[in-house]
Amino acid sequence: MLFRVARTALSALCLSLPVAVLAADLIPVEDFARHAELSTPRLSPDGQYLALRMDDNSAGNHSLMVFRVDDMTQPVSVLRMPKYELPADIYWVSPTRLVVEKGRVFGSIDVPKRTGEIIATDLDGKNQDYLYGYDVGASKRGSTRGRDRGSAFVTAIPEKNDGHFYASENLWDNDNISSVYEIDGIKGSRRLAGDISVGNMQFFVGDDGVAHYAFGNNNDFNYVVYHREASGWANLDSKLVGSYFEPKALTPDRKHVYAFYSADGGPTSLIEQDESGGDRRVLAQDAFGEIDDIQYTPHPYEPFAVTYGTGIPKPVYTNPDLPAAKLHMALSQKFPGELVNFINYSQDGKQLLFSVSSDRDPGSYMLIDTTTYKVRKLFASAPWIDPSKMASRRPVRFKANDGKELEAILTIPRDVNEANLPMVLLPHGGPFGIKDDWFYDDLAQFVASRGYLVLQVNFRGSGGRGVNFEHAGYKQWGGRIQQDLIDGVKWAISENYADPKRICVFGASFGGYSAMMAPLRAPGLFKCAVGYAGVYDLKMMYDHDVSSSKFDRSFFDKTLGKDPAELAANSPDKLADKIDIPVFLVHGEDDQVAPFAQFKAMRAALDAAHKPYESLTKSGEGHGFYDEKNNVEFYNRLAAFLAKNIGPDAAASH
Repeated sequence: MLFRVARTALSALCLSLPVAVLAADLIPVEDFARHAELSTPRLSPDGQYLALRMDDNSAGNHSLMVFRVDDMTQPVSVLRMPKYELPADIYWVSPTRLVVEKGRVFGSIDVPKRTGEIIATDLDGKNQDYLYGYDVGASKRGSTRGRDRGSAFVTAIPEKNDGHFYASENLWDNDNISSVYEIDGIKGSRRLAGDISVGNMQFFVGDDGVAHYAFGNNNDFNYVVYHREASGWANLDSKLVGSYFEPKALTPDRKHVYAFYSADGGPTSLIEQDESGGDRRVLAQDAFGEIDDIQYTPHPYEPFAVTYGTGIPKPVYTNPDLPAAKLHMALSQKFPGELVNFINYSQDGKQLLFSVSSDRDPGSYMLIDTTTYKVRKLFASAPWIDPSKMASRRPVRFKANDGKELEAILTIPRDVNEANLPMVLLPHGGPFGIKDDWFYDDLAQFVASRGYLVLQVNFRGSGGRGVNFEHAGYKQWGGRIQQDLIDGVKWAISENYADPKRICVFGASFGGYSAMMAPLRAPGLFKCAVGYAGVYDLKMMYDHDVSSSKFDRSFFDKTLGKDPAELAANSPDKLADKIDIPVFLVHGEDDQVAPFAQFKAMRAALDAAHKPYESLTKSGEGHGFYDEKNNVEFYNRLAAFLAKNIGPDAAASH
């Protein structure tokens, strides 16, 4: 349930902006360059406090903050973390004690990476402790316990909220064992609750305190599921778990388990079954998209609704007669056009933290008293964004040239005729397991605010469609994935959405790779390309990312491949002489995900081929710009580049 500045001088830009933008109020670039400052709220078990993450994105500083819910103006405590480190997730283990998984940010376009460290603090900021991790010097009590040689992640929080929790551990110096511990978040002690002689496993611990399952991709990058039986761990074969099985919660009577399940690699469904795979009952499923989120009742947790990861998300009620389901229906009516998401309840179920968000609204967080039904707005994630001025996002489906049905998201500028628009193809990063969806997207909204149609294709390899769909993108970085993107552009042209003479491609990370690669695969289709923090040399990426761990090697060998000739044939820097459109390269000089050497390789290749290009690089920036002034400069440069190549002046030249 705990799941998912200064105004610029615009007059010069207005000379080359699309006519549709000139007719409307131009939203300041600063509104898109800012990042949300407050996120990841969690309600305390007694319903009196709210813990959340605070980001000072310009300085790279992040904090854990605690507020009283009846006074959100002044925090009760602030736990400031080292620069670029943050609370990746927050858990209340008692009414007064918090446990935090530490994370580290590598740039604005990358999801924070958990470091495998776990810390704890009282809600008033006292009695801070370093419960697990390699940096024992971070704890005042570090000298009393040894340095951990691994990574640990919170697995379960017991409902009794007595300060205990469970954490899965994977060791660095022994990748053939996985363990789960019960940890006392107050005293700092731990006991082994289970282990298995298979590396890289996650554990499912029920509210009975028992580790029922171990599951995940093993060191050969094969998905496996083990069930704990009287004789030990039993490896469940595909007849019992299909191609994918992920336990989510025990049923209230503890006789069955709720789980995500796919029999044959298609989209996952929500099922209920006994622990050995018998007495299976499908609660929710869809043939196209898999389940993206589950809504639960207060403890004992029971799912009452799901949403799917494709299309416009709408709750599908699996048990509409439950009081929580009726409450969710009522709130959905109160916030039309928004998706209501229950985050967590107080222990007695009387207070509920929930969010509302949409394609135009980055989201707000609310508290409702479930006895009086009084709703209070706690905060908005990006209060400077006016949803009424944002563009609508429309999920569409089309068929690739081999007949495969794909989904894309169109972001349509406001107050325009929807025909023959200049268009930007915006491929997502990843490439695997990531997807674009209907919800608010700042990059897409910025581009649309400048008058361009935005197309985001969920190509093969993307998440949200099941195991088979994701695997279909393996070793297809420069092949089938690029063809899916190209087919999306051709569909938009055939449907008269896009002007075929005014199409650009702009992407970040893997999307930056695609921004260079798609024009190579479809000469003449694109008029310009923007690569942001992109990967341009696959052999360099393989050599940089593959560590000594067997899991890493297996992952890259299966998803990317390691044949030097194949990697070169699919690397834009080796094909730069064939790029015949204007190029804009943007990169942070301290990027650790797509190292700056990737930018330098692409730049050198363009220079050697005597190809013109623009570039923007910034010292101190990583995988995507954090500093607001750097983002403002980038967005202004991007707007000018698009206007020059696919704006009205470009149209007039054809």
